[in-house]
Amino acid sequence: MAAPYNAAADLLARGLAAAGPDKTAFVDGARALTYGELAQRARAAAAGLRARGVRPEQRVVLILHDTIDFPVMFLGAMLAGAVPVPVNTLLSMTDYAYVLADARAVAVVVSAALLGKVVPALPSGALVIVAGDAGEGAPPAPVETLAFDALLAAGAAAAELPAPPTCADDVAFWLYSSGSTGVPKGTMHLHSNLLATAETYGAQVLGIASDDVVFSAAKLFFAYGLGNALTFPMSVGATSVLLPARPTPAAVIAVLRRFQPTIFFGVPTLYASLLADPVERPEGASPALRRCVSAGEALPRHLGEHWEARVGVEILDGIGSTEMLHIFLSNRPGQVRYGTSGWPVPGYEVELRDERGAPAAADAEGALWVRGPSAAAGYWNQRQRSLSTFHGPWTQTGDRYRRDEAGAYVYGGRNDDMLKVGGIWVAPFEVESALAAHPLVLEAAVVGHADAEGLIKPKAFVVLQDASQAGDATAALLTEFIKDQLAPYKYPRWIEFVAELPKTATGKIQRFRLR
Repeated sequence: MAAPYNAAADLLARGLAAAGPDKTAFVDGARALTYGELAQRARAAAAGLRARGVRPEQRVVLILHDTIDFPVMFLGAMLAGAVPVPVNTLLSMTDYAYVLADARAVAVVVSAALLGKVVPALPSGALVIVAGDAGEGAPPAPVETLAFDALLAAGAAAAELPAPPTCADDVAFWLYSSGSTGVPKGTMHLHSNLLATAETYGAQVLGIASDDVVFSAAKLFFAYGLGNALTFPMSVGATSVLLPARPTPAAVIAVLRRFQPTIFFGVPTLYASLLADPVERPEGASPALRRCVSAGEALPRHLGEHWEARVGVEILDGIGSTEMLHIFLSNRPGQVRYGTSGWPVPGYEVELRDERGAPAAADAEGALWVRGPSAAAGYWNQRQRSLSTFHGPWTQTGDRYRRDEAGAYVYGGRNDDMLKVGGIWVAPFEVESALAAHPLVLEAAVVGHADAEGLIKPKAFVVLQDASQAGDATAALLTEFIKDQLAPYKYPRWIEFVAELPKTATGKIQRFRLR
């Protein structure tokens, strides 16, 4: 029989050992939680769930804003042997209905402000736990609910029960893929996966320490945000600052100024917005800042260079995935090559493969495959997708890369986004990066579009720094700019100006919606 192991118990023990019970573990602007209080509340959440009939391996869906309640329930569910399933807080009612049915949720923990959107999607008989106050004058919920604090109070008063016999290879939690290619997939992660990311990227690339103050604009329901704001700081006893609201430039700058974080995690879109904002200036907002990290999509070279020139802190760009839980290719502190995703994180191996699955030529672009200690066990109830993604110890990422002269990995786009124009492959990311380098452009996305002859050509959707400049003259200007930057066949035949691009909550452009 496998040795007992529980990731939540391990993280709580490490945090307490490194920081002691009185140090702040999480703060969300309104409330704070010490490591001692976190351990007490997580154990109470576990007991409260079990007292309400939640059994080991059953799914507990979390639809929670980033407040101190999130780590309490995420850790508490795992301590109970249940499987927490954090879910995007920006989904539609239809999306929630899909996820709740797919996960066969027996309990749903939801922020009060989101209850109205979630109620119509609730499965029959599910335990509904509401965190926070819906506000004075709010109508009563049309279903029976239990207050988050009432669950904890009941759990704290309950008789002590033996811990469920979880082991390192048990499924600990699920994360639904962000849906950049369509219907989200329930990605199943093991108890061993969480600490694997802390011991590889967190310790050996990020260099996180107990005296760090961490702020992740990427939310906890995202694999990237979960590592940033929960796994890494808890593994060393650091403090994590949570932002319940949307990470607008104003909200992010306010957090930087108030809490003076030493490590900041963002996505390329946010870095671009912070640099472009005419009022909120990132430089000097947190003089304590020593690390900035980007993931979610490849960081264009000019963004990294502009940020470092203005803020004085380099951005460590990297690539991770829901399937691998966190970053597995990354730039290193003091060794940043903007325009690349850097080198493999210690503990991970990557390969570039051709269409037949054989190793790509040394100077050729290929499909990126990775293996390492944090790979998911597979997708829930999606056997064919699991078979196409997970191949023994290797995971096929769906991304295309090449290596530059320094051996750093250069992003070439998604396998399923590649366009064949005039018989030649075109990577949308290359065209997008060229467009984004123009001073008039805030961001851009490129997809394939059929011309009058039914042939596929690139079409660009562009968000301008100043929307009033949209028009034929600007489109012609950008077209000529791209022709000067790239091979002629790569230029977008159509440019459509839009107010914003459709994205997942993690900042990934949803090109399938544009298509």
